[in-house]
Amino acid sequence: IQRVLRRTGVFDHTHTLFDPVSRVSEFRLSRTGRNTKRRPGIGTYRPQQRHATMVLNFNVFKKSSADGKLILYLSKRNIVDHITFVDPVDGVVLLDNSYLKNSKIFGQIVCSFRYGRKDDEMMGLCFQKDMYLASAQIYPPRDNDDTFKPSKIQDCLISKLGSNAMPFRLKVPENAPASVILQDGTTSLADACGVQYYVKIFAGESETDHNRAKSSVAMRIRKIQFAPVMRPLSRHPCTIVRKDFMFSPGQLELEAVLDKQVYTHGENVLVTICIRNNSNKMVKKIKLMMQQIVDIVIFQNGQCRTALTAAETQEGCPILPGSSLQKTVVMTPTLENVKGRYGVALEDQFNDKQEPALASSVLISSSDIKDVFGIIVSYSVKVKLYLGALGGELTAELPFLIMHSKPEKKTTHSITAS
Repeated sequence: IQRVLRRTGVFDHTHTLFDPVSRVSEFRLSRTGRNTKRRPGIGTYRPQQRHATMVLNFNVFKKSSADGKLILYLSKRNIVDHITFVDPVDGVVLLDNSYLKNSKIFGQIVCSFRYGRKDDEMMGLCFQKDMYLASAQIYPPRDNDDTFKPSKIQDCLISKLGSNAMPFRLKVPENAPASVILQDGTTSLADACGVQYYVKIFAGESETDHNRAKSSVAMRIRKIQFAPVMRPLSRHPCTIVRKDFMFSPGQLELEAVLDKQVYTHGENVLVTICIRNNSNKMVKKIKLMMQQIVDIVIFQNGQCRTALTAAETQEGCPILPGSSLQKTVVMTPTLENVKGRYGVALEDQFNDKQEPALASSVLISSSDIKDVFGIIVSYSVKVKLYLGALGGELTAELPFLIMHSKPEKKTTHSITAS
């Protein structure tokens, strides 16, 4: 029996024998992609032949030109800015056979600045400027260009699309502005003022040849930032201001404390107020205001402050001389109170179907404001004490960050083609 079994090849490496000790069902994937299963029983058996297939799913964004001869594939439309570096833009271009002979294909990253309404453009006047941050010749590749290793998504697309698929990689500069648009009071945000990004692929004789509109394709992308990982602080963010009075001894002290430095969108902000009145004045009213500060550094410097939410209280007032007060106020920055107001900074949206949201705080690597270009968004809490007509006011301002939390890395890759 053993001689017959050896001749029939039952003891081949792709087959398994029953182990009477363990009695465990086990699968094994051979090089040919066949599954073998160990079953409880007596003697040996020839396993059932099954073909195992490994499937990788990717999210891919696709857009074609007007003539259908250029098709752009991008693996992602959100480019993450890590302050010290920016993720590159990886994609694949599928070329028609007519472009493989005497045509040149170029890829560019275009940063578009719109500083006026499109309805006001007339007689050749345009309120939009384009800045080309990156440019490369995709086909035919130049000899002096830096070579790169295609990513896994690019390899899968090339193997699926064929030899006419050309991979490319475009790098965004570190000091590039963030994708931010300004609310203009209308319902549509398609042509809103602000900063927007495009990946443009076109056929031409040179990088400046943009005359062939039908032989070009452009896809919107966004440059975003995630909240940094903050170390646990021994002390919460706080600010202390004091005010002296002429012909009056003592000081009025105001301390504002936040529970943390970085908040996510829609999270409650806890503001703790400590008032110590060592003067002979009285505090009659307390007002808190959460505001968005937009610094526009494009062609001319400008600043816009918008109150997102406000709270006014007289609880515990008046605060007499020699007394103190400690109070905690909960405030939530939302877009509901300022929806439709002109000048509010919003996140760039790919279409009008997406729900608008407040723009995240913009972090910059350069400490010099002169080197910054674009729209810088920041948030702060402003606390104001009213002392009456003759006493004046005492104001304290404390900045904080509102950003999206960084998504967690998944251990398994689930990729779907779209």
